[in-house]
Amino acid sequence: MPSIELTPAQCREQRAHAHRLAPVVLIGSDGLTPAVLREIDAALNAHGLIKVRVFNDDRAARERMYQQLTADLNAAPVQHIGKLLVLWRPLPVKERVVDEDRGPGPRDVRVLKYSKRGGQRPEIKQLRVLGNQRLTPGGRIKRARPLQKSVKKRQANG
Repeated sequence: MPSIELTPAQCREQRAHAHRLAPVVLIGSDGLTPAVLREIDAALNAHGLIKVRVFNDDRAARERMYQQLTADLNAAPVQHIGKLLVLWRPLPVKERVVDEDRGPGPRDVRVLKYSKRGGQRPEIKQLRVLGNQRLTPGGRIKRARPLQKSVKKRQANG
């Protein structure tokens, strides 16, 4: 598979996004094993833009790894700086089956309520939380509020 080519503007944008990322895959002394290739492929499928750290002192070997990764995984080379390799591949489209009849269902939650008086055992309560409700950190159930509309939007639709 041929690797993806990026324009200089696209490459600059991807480098800017990759600046804050931490390496997700580390390549050790064994080099590019099939397991490492699978991990890099899975990371590209999950994130799209990743950093890979290579623990190898030979720059030519790192450059060969970089070229092999882009060719084998159909990824775009973004940056090779020091021992860091930055790769990008567009995220695959996820197919989701949407069932219109299905809404968020109730779920049963166990809540641990501590006594206001010290020294007593905490009480375990089983609560049912519906789809339009949420559980607060204090163990209370609150209903979701409808989103507020601005006055201008209400007047325009009204």
